[in-house]
Amino acid sequence: MPISHLAALAQPQALQLLKGIRRGIEKESLRVTPDGALAQTPHGTSLGSALTHDCITTDFSEALLEFITPPVATPEEALETLDRIHRYTYSQIGDERLWVNSMPCRIGADADIPVARYGSSHSGTMKTIYRLGLGLRYGRAMQTIAGIHYNFSAPDALWKWLHEHEGSSEDLEAFKTRRYFDLIRNFRRHYWLLITLFGAAPAVCASFVEGREHSLEPFNGDGRTLHAPHATSLRMGDLGYNSDAQQSLIVCYNDLPSYLSTLCAAISRPYGPYHELGTRDSAGNYQQLSTGLLQIENEFYSPIRPKNPARMGETALAALDNRGVEYIEVRCLDLNPFAPVGIDAQQIRFLDSFLLHCLLSKSPKADDADYRAVQENQNRTVYRGRDPELRLIHQNGGGGEVKLTDWAACLLDEMAPIADLLDRAWGGDSYRRAVEAQRAKVAGTALTPAAQILEEMRSRGQSFFQWASDKAEQHRRYFVERPLDAGTQRHFAQLAGESLQRQDQVEEADRGTFEDFLGHYYAQYVFCQR
Repeated sequence: MPISHLAALAQPQALQLLKGIRRGIEKESLRVTPDGALAQTPHGTSLGSALTHDCITTDFSEALLEFITPPVATPEEALETLDRIHRYTYSQIGDERLWVNSMPCRIGADADIPVARYGSSHSGTMKTIYRLGLGLRYGRAMQTIAGIHYNFSAPDALWKWLHEHEGSSEDLEAFKTRRYFDLIRNFRRHYWLLITLFGAAPAVCASFVEGREHSLEPFNGDGRTLHAPHATSLRMGDLGYNSDAQQSLIVCYNDLPSYLSTLCAAISRPYGPYHELGTRDSAGNYQQLSTGLLQIENEFYSPIRPKNPARMGETALAALDNRGVEYIEVRCLDLNPFAPVGIDAQQIRFLDSFLLHCLLSKSPKADDADYRAVQENQNRTVYRGRDPELRLIHQNGGGGEVKLTDWAACLLDEMAPIADLLDRAWGGDSYRRAVEAQRAKVAGTALTPAAQILEEMRSRGQSFFQWASDKAEQHRRYFVERPLDAGTQRHFAQLAGESLQRQDQVEEADRGTFEDFLGHYYAQYVFCQR
């Protein structure tokens, strides 16, 4: 890490720039019935339009809610917003619960998993067909896995300071984009640490893997629950958001043009097995948007994404090409079932420290070997991250291997002065304590969420389903026993109503056929091939 950066950032004027960091949370949760089955009810109109609501929408399924907070200044603001969204939602869903684990409840056959619907507009139809395509390609069960996405951005004032401090001759947008990609490469090298510390999916219901190859073992001799003894996050492994088809796709994170061209090629070129399926079924109905390896860029299962908010009708890649990187989205986080909203302030402060470390550390360009090492370290950490003897590939050390615990301790040492800077900016010692709390997890992995889940299941003699059902009911009571005040309740009801009106406006504004709309949308990917 450039020592000059840390020393310079410690100056009072620069220190205050760190307070401009913004973070937002996207939290997914399945709606389930009181007996723990996947809810078959549609997304309620009292929650608003899943197409146009700013903070309550759906992901793959009608039953997979997604709550979104705006970018805010402090962890507490994000958590308070998320808490209010939960309380409003619980006031509208009757006796249903929100499943608090990343790995799903008893979900049954694929046909029993309802795909999300977004109305009759061209954009809403596209969103539904995209999800039908995901179900066709990977199965709907995989799409019921939930997680936390963490959005992080540095303020322009900090970027201007870094731009000047580094003596860059680039314009500010190009500088920001290049340095965000520096952050992304370092994140990819080190996100195994997040899986180790915060992984909370060491077990699954046996029904989830029925008919699939796996290496899991029965838990406590009970065939209803399968687990791996040292697992951290099965969600991040071959049973979760992984795709055999995408294993051949090596995405370059060395700069924006390389990133765009790689993904554009995967979207634009037909992929044999998907081409054979065709875009329409035997009845002539759409079953996927395209026959490319990726239908759209969101289909690429990455633990982190560069982002710029897309405008109406604009692809995510076109937004990046037009305006550069504005923030990054961390996508490798499990729901924490011990926290009612799925994440807590200590974890957020650790994430801020970790991401600043990724930004301020040297970030050499990556090659294919680096890319494969990242994938291998992820796979090892998913299944064996709590094994004190586990070794990972250390590409910066020449491709040799190092014990996970030693590497983790080294990273935490490097993060400590960054946490200290954030504490000096905000006052107190919350960031330092957030980093120090992780040292205990590294030293004894019994303190990790994954280990705590297995220990509670073991001590209570419960299956994963029983344990998770109890937690869902516990959190339901936490929210319903704290109803919103009348003014806040009316505010959320108004947001829901306004979103329904916006959906009507979108549908009324449509012109031309859906095929025309889709053609114009895919024409945007031509920019990557110039």
